[in-house]
Amino acid sequence: MNKTAKLEKDSIDLGREHVFKLFRKYFIPTLMGMLSMSAVTAIDGVCVGHGVGSDGIAAINICVPIYMLFTGIGLMVGAGCSVVSSIHLSRGKVKAARINVTQAFCLVTLLAVVATALMMAFPWHTARLLGSSEHLAPMVVEYLVWFVPALVFEVWIPVALFVIRLDGAPKVAMWCSLVTALVNTVLDIIFVFPLGWGLMGAAFASALSLFVGGMVAVFYFCFSVRTLRLQRIKMSVRSLRYSLRNLGYQCRIGLSALLGECTMAVLALVGNIVFLHYMGDDGVGAFGIACYYTPFVFMVGNAIAQSAQPIISYNTGLRLYDRSRAALRISLAVAVVCGIVVMSVFIFCPRLLVGLFVDTGGRAAQMAISGFPLFSLGFIFFIVNIAAIGYFQSVERILPSTVFSLLRGVVFLVPSFILMPRLLGDKGIWLALTVSEVLTTACIVGFYLLKVKKVKK
Repeated sequence: MNKTAKLEKDSIDLGREHVFKLFRKYFIPTLMGMLSMSAVTAIDGVCVGHGVGSDGIAAINICVPIYMLFTGIGLMVGAGCSVVSSIHLSRGKVKAARINVTQAFCLVTLLAVVATALMMAFPWHTARLLGSSEHLAPMVVEYLVWFVPALVFEVWIPVALFVIRLDGAPKVAMWCSLVTALVNTVLDIIFVFPLGWGLMGAAFASALSLFVGGMVAVFYFCFSVRTLRLQRIKMSVRSLRYSLRNLGYQCRIGLSALLGECTMAVLALVGNIVFLHYMGDDGVGAFGIACYYTPFVFMVGNAIAQSAQPIISYNTGLRLYDRSRAALRISLAVAVVCGIVVMSVFIFCPRLLVGLFVDTGGRAAQMAISGFPLFSLGFIFFIVNIAAIGYFQSVERILPSTVFSLLRGVVFLVPSFILMPRLLGDKGIWLALTVSEVLTTACIVGFYLLKVKKVKK
């Protein structure tokens, strides 16, 4: 079988294949890839928790918002690029789709290079801006200076995952993330334990693993890409103006993906402050363990949204709205099932989850064990909200996707952290995320019912 025939055999027909079968083809490799992305930081936490202690976990948790922010930038640009490129492909505009992909990679590279230069020049200022205490600042700086140089590869990977999936190779996208996680695991164990490099070793392991994952994506675009190969961009003033306009539109579409990742950053930042105020350094350590698991929950929702996105966007471009709605129904049903499964694990196995990171006999560990069941009560709503926001993003409904992302990420989350401990004490802090997600779900349902009522009239 020649290469062309093989590509035709392996390609995915977004416009005619059964929707559930399409979703299944995307979901399993996408889920594995998304979980692998979250595993990079979590593996650091496991090794540092046992090799350095709870202070090391707290230091990494302070750095996590940077990781989340740049992952969010990659998701924003990748999601917007994927939606626009899907619609171009559905209308036969292959060159336009390639230009969108190239523009996306250029943008994230520029942003990452500038940010890396600034943080490497001012690491102590960065640590203080992230809310580090004087006690933890040296460890925070140690982690930053070894991890930050890999930010370019960190933003490349999420963009590449969107594009590779749209190019009809979801398994390649999965391996791009899996290889990153596997390399990080091996290097973490070697650097932290036999070599005794502590936080520096964990950060260096993450940086090298992200480099390897980025190189897997580069190899795909150089040698295996099917349709969405990179396209040379003209450097005239008119072309640059067009590129900026196009990138602005892509970013607006993908903004909810960035806001979703920023929700994790806000959760970490505000949560650290509130837990420190009410429960001290041990409380921050307990919350830090929870924060290692939250990105996994977020990535489950993200995997559902991203698996449905090419199906919804492509069929919306063809005006096959029944297929788009079928993909939405499937994604919401899968979101509910996944939410129940994840919540059950946190409710019934908190000691096992905490024990992966630290000795369960410590005070911080005991706080985490008692708090995990409360913290997980909102996970069903958490995942459903991400899937619903992903639908609005996929059909270019920028305003509702942005508004709902802001509601769950800032408008409801910050007041919940402020008010809940005053109402319920320490338990209220653990319930703040649940309150925010439930309120967001209520708003999404209300918005849907209003639209139905308007259509009926």
